[in-house]
Amino acid sequence: MTTISTKIFVVHMSQNLGSRLFTLARKIGMMSQGYVWIVTDSMANLFNSLNILVKESMKGVLGVRPYIPRTKKLENFRARWKRKFPSDNETLFDTNLNVFGIWAYDATTSLAMAIENVGIGQQNGEKLSEALSNITFNGLGGDFSVVGGKLNVSIYEIINVMGDGEKKVGYWTPDKGLTKNLDRKDINNSTYSFSKNDIGSILWPGDMHCIPKGWEIPTIGKKLKIGVPVRKNYTEFVKITHDNSTNSRPPTGFCIEVFKAVLEVLPYAFPPYEFVPFAKPDGDMAGTYDELITQLYLGLFLDLQKYDAVVGDVTIIANRSNYVDFTMPYTESGVTMIVSLKDKRKKNAWTFLKPLTWDLWVTSACSFVFIGFVVWVLEHRINNDFRGPLSHQIGTSLWFSFSTMVYAHREKVVSNLGRFVVIVWVFVVLILVQSYTANLTSLLTIEQLSPAITDVHQLLKNKMNVGYLKGSFVYGILKNLGFQDSQLITYQSPEECNELFIKGTVNGGIDAAFDEVPYVKHFLGTYSCSKYVMVEPRFKTGGFGYAFPKGSPLVADISRAILNVTQGDKMKSIENLWFKNNSCLDSNAEISSNNSLGLESFWGLFLIAGLSSLLALLIFVVTFLYQHKHIWLDSNTGTSIWRSIKVLVRVFDQRDLDSHTFKKSKMIGSKNESIGADHDDLGVVEASPEIEVAHITNEEVSTMNNCEINSQAT
Repeated sequence: MTTISTKIFVVHMSQNLGSRLFTLARKIGMMSQGYVWIVTDSMANLFNSLNILVKESMKGVLGVRPYIPRTKKLENFRARWKRKFPSDNETLFDTNLNVFGIWAYDATTSLAMAIENVGIGQQNGEKLSEALSNITFNGLGGDFSVVGGKLNVSIYEIINVMGDGEKKVGYWTPDKGLTKNLDRKDINNSTYSFSKNDIGSILWPGDMHCIPKGWEIPTIGKKLKIGVPVRKNYTEFVKITHDNSTNSRPPTGFCIEVFKAVLEVLPYAFPPYEFVPFAKPDGDMAGTYDELITQLYLGLFLDLQKYDAVVGDVTIIANRSNYVDFTMPYTESGVTMIVSLKDKRKKNAWTFLKPLTWDLWVTSACSFVFIGFVVWVLEHRINNDFRGPLSHQIGTSLWFSFSTMVYAHREKVVSNLGRFVVIVWVFVVLILVQSYTANLTSLLTIEQLSPAITDVHQLLKNKMNVGYLKGSFVYGILKNLGFQDSQLITYQSPEECNELFIKGTVNGGIDAAFDEVPYVKHFLGTYSCSKYVMVEPRFKTGGFGYAFPKGSPLVADISRAILNVTQGDKMKSIENLWFKNNSCLDSNAEISSNNSLGLESFWGLFLIAGLSSLLALLIFVVTFLYQHKHIWLDSNTGTSIWRSIKVLVRVFDQRDLDSHTFKKSKMIGSKNESIGADHDDLGVVEASPEIEVAHITNEEVSTMNNCEINSQAT
């Protein structure tokens, strides 16, 4: 079995035990190239007191210990220590002052200060402890303070063992992270750092200056064995062909090509490897995908493993991730539903009504009637085309308005206000008619495809059959949704799935299929977009990933390399190589959107036409009332408001003989009479039909009002 050897060690032990450990590690070759050793303050604080042989064994080791600033106060104390302590302790060989001695001196000082604060007669354990927690001063070891009963250390220094000496390569603080120097002017402005660039150069075990990986894959005499599933279908993902001459089965396919592309972008050379099919002697797959993952898991503990990794169309799911580590997915994730498409067009005698919604039809009809009314109001006093019996006037007004749809109106509009209203209305009609024609054309000629099934509950309610890929974990999802085994039908290839769709539930086929998104997209790319579509719901899964044993450091590097491949052009070229271009829609929306046009698309046009018409009416009413103000402003007559309104209505119903249109008619009539007098030998004198003798003049209106008043008085 090929395993991954970890070569990073963190040592936290006593000085004596640590000394023995490093001496032994050097003997067995564990202080050579590729190893990483880190010691904590338990050994780093006492490094100066170690034996010279132990120091040489620790060459390249990194250590972390509390930082003791070099101050003048500390140097003076060291000088006094070297003079005083050896003379008083002649039996001791190690008289170097280490960090523990410095802390002991500061602790004694803080205790003396606490006793002074409490007072000799008042001191007890509780008061003394409280006083110690409040003591802060600058001691030999720097700022001294006790937090939670422990000495507060805010700065650590990082040392690198260089044989019989040591080198400070940087510092670490809780607020700023790593830094080379503590006296930088910009240290307070710097951001938190964990970059190796913010510390000095490090000499690693084996006299190496490049950073070791901290692990290695033993490959002496053997290659990594990469397990590959054997597929008889969907060979675009993984395909294994048997070569009789070499008795080898070199795999190909989308998953294999992506793996090779990933290895090319790794920052180091991937160890030698070989693909090993998960197959029986007859070439069939030796089990399920779960059993293939189990082979990878068991080998880590029971030495039964045939593979060091698994590469193929293996889906990342929670159950499998409990036994192996997966890389990041390199395909789209999820399980979704495939359904067939149907043409929702229904051609019948009322198809011509479908281009517009009912609210738009009603609004349009009301607008035609309203515009006809407005034109009649503006024209009937000055235009003979809009005069005559009441039924004739109503018919003419409606005919004029509705005939604008086909631009067949023959009546002339002579008033400026009427022309303004008609121009705006014709513009609205133009847009409305063109939109109706375009939508009706699409309804009659373009397929309107929509999913035959849009809801999984529809399948359950009608007890329809659904399909899934044989051996897929999708079976568990379908059972959780509530499908019975009698409704579940397996297929092994896209061709078989298509045949089941053609049969339908009635003939023992299926009405929907559930599969992983990569397989679904491949299926849609194989068959016409007018036949099938991918719809909701979509169940979350991790997508396809590569599997490695638990704790494998290769997972992180492979995952980063997958990101580089999937975000670049390389992934697109691999997809184009193995899959057909699929432009099918990925939604439960209609494939061809030919919905009826609604009022929301045209309300702006109707608003413009309505405001224009109301404005024209307002101008007409104001002008009319102003011209006949003597009728409703004459207070001497004593006429009631109702009688004034009746008079105004009668005036409004008569021709406006002062209009330019009737003046022109009078001139033509007079000319005709003159011509008739000169030619009376013809025996015909024809008056203009446009001249109406009986009309109410302003003087007659006044006379009428006076008569009505005199009659009432009598």
